[in-house]
Amino acid sequence: MLETGDGNLTMRKVTMIGGGGVRTPLVIHGLAQAQQSLGLEELALFDADVTRTETIAKLGREIVRRQSGGFDIRVYSNLGEAAAGADVVLNSVRVGGIASRARDERIAIEHGLAGQETTGPAGAAMALRTLPVTLAHARIVERVAPRAWFMNFTNPAGLMTQALTQNTGLRVLGICDTPIELFHKLAEAVGAHPAEMQFDYAGLNHLGWVRRVALRGEDITADLLADATLLRGLYPADLFDSVLIQTLGLIPTEYLFFYYSQRKAHANQCRAGASRGEELERMNATLFDQLDREDAVQGLATYRDYLLRRNASYMKLEAQAGSAFTAGNDDYDPFETATGYHRIALEVMLSLGSDTPHEVVVNVPNHGAIDDLEPEDVVEVPCAISRAGAIPRRTGPLPHSVRGLVQAVKAYERTTVRAALEGSARLAQLAMMEYPIIGQWELAGDLLAALQAAGPEYLGYLK
Repeated sequence: MLETGDGNLTMRKVTMIGGGGVRTPLVIHGLAQAQQSLGLEELALFDADVTRTETIAKLGREIVRRQSGGFDIRVYSNLGEAAAGADVVLNSVRVGGIASRARDERIAIEHGLAGQETTGPAGAAMALRTLPVTLAHARIVERVAPRAWFMNFTNPAGLMTQALTQNTGLRVLGICDTPIELFHKLAEAVGAHPAEMQFDYAGLNHLGWVRRVALRGEDITADLLADATLLRGLYPADLFDSVLIQTLGLIPTEYLFFYYSQRKAHANQCRAGASRGEELERMNATLFDQLDREDAVQGLATYRDYLLRRNASYMKLEAQAGSAFTAGNDDYDPFETATGYHRIALEVMLSLGSDTPHEVVVNVPNHGAIDDLEPEDVVEVPCAISRAGAIPRRTGPLPHSVRGLVQAVKAYERTTVRAALEGSARLAQLAMMEYPIIGQWELAGDLLAALQAAGPEYLGYLK
């Protein structure tokens, strides 16, 4: 990154690993809007599937043209060339593609557990499949762009960030839009702007809680907890019994549904006859089939409709056996939402180029933020982000009702990283046993055996 005359940092080159992903056009839209602030000259897209990435780049160039973004989009088949000289590297890969996610989720369902890409057996499989690839990618980036900010979106984001921070010398931040989405929903519920509110938040990625909410400095947590209708409206589907939230005295992020209502999620998947991964596999195949036959203008319209359907169906299948194959809500523009994948990426990038710290929830080493975890454990907490980096805010001890769960999930994350580094099937089985959703040695062994048999090309390294 180079300094400009106004004291900001110029991000001339941004590289996206996994540039053929379906959310890449959203990132391109955000970068085009912020191009003047960032000084971006090149977006480099790298992906194992070059043909699919060229399709995404076609859409991206049309987005840049419409926004007068003024930067080039280039597709690379070699990561070293794509990342050379990059100021920011966005890591968003899905090793094995959506087919592996669908397969993992089906195996979980067949073993009596909910199939979900970041939690439960499918989350463990995704981590074990992805860790070796991501660490290999990171070491290439470390060689060709050692001062780049490596922003990890790859799921499970906290676990992947833990591996990256402990096994590379890169400047790593783990990014997820789940906390800020909940913050915006809380602000919307009380008719306020998010900037007027303060949120006490702590946990791990996809395992976090809002503990206190203030509006213009006044604590309104008790009022929020007393309003059952408001609580139910905070989520994309009817996930939590309001009595649960009131009894906890904490407002959970949506992925706690897979811990607090595991049997309900599994039953709904069985009733629907599918997992979300299986539905998205079909949706994505249809999307790219259309995009390959359309020009960029037509393709953007097709892509927008896809986003509307995908977003409208989020968590519906697991919560109420709903389907993604229904019409989306066309009352909003998915490119212009206040939250989402692309918005938090830009917020972090702009904060990293500022002298004035901005508070954003990201995944970073604990360093005393949460009393109940080790200093190097990656946690998800509010951080003061500026050109100096990301400094976690101290949040103190976790409430007793969630402390054990967080510590158990962190033990699973630590052991999973060890299993991948050592190529150990025994450690992988131990990690899955440590995971509260699985929690049994024999079940962990059965799951691991089934996952390895179904995907030996990715999990066969575990011996």
